[in-house]
Amino acid sequence: MEQLIARDLLRIHAVFFRPDEPFTWASGIKSPVYCDNRLTLTAPDVRLDVENGLARLIRENYPAAEVLMGTSTAGIAHAAITAHIMGLPMGYVRSGAKDHGRQNQIEGRLEPGQKVVVVEDLISTGGSVIEVVNVLREAEAEVLGIVSIFTYGMQKGLDRLAAAGVKNVSLTNFDVIARVAAEEGYIQPADIARLIAFRDNPSDESWIK
Repeated sequence: MEQLIARDLLRIHAVFFRPDEPFTWASGIKSPVYCDNRLTLTAPDVRLDVENGLARLIRENYPAAEVLMGTSTAGIAHAAITAHIMGLPMGYVRSGAKDHGRQNQIEGRLEPGQKVVVVEDLISTGGSVIEVVNVLREAEAEVLGIVSIFTYGMQKGLDRLAAAGVKNVSLTNFDVIARVAAEEGYIQPADIARLIAFRDNPSDESWIK
């Protein structure tokens, strides 16, 4: 599955490598990779692979799941489609409470004690998805874990997830995509080491030629 999803994402340029002309993140960090998993929604064959894959991960890793909760906004559609496949209820967590109406931060019915799986599109440093986990825990939900399409595997993200006591399972990851990208000619084989160097220490720009 990891290689299938990697090929899918590369083919539709949802993950695009540019090690010689790096992108700049909002934080100012130079990155050899750009990731936009929203593009999976406009590619029906890839979308089917992704949502079936997420459903499979949930069944295998969180068989007791009672409700899926998407992250706002990128995880909402994936949570909805995956929940439909699995016949489960879903909702989503806003980045902040509304300032009108019922002032909800959690949208959709969630009962205390319900077993929840969070659906995210990608994980880098893990900050945003852990905020969602915390909101759900404050609502007395039992968060079984997270499923995501893609993870960078950055140490900061791994440390944050461990500190929060929450598990993440991804369809594919940075290392697999880098290897498949080299095999299929998106990047040169020699670029793999540069990409891994970025992943291991994003603040060190020595990987840039």
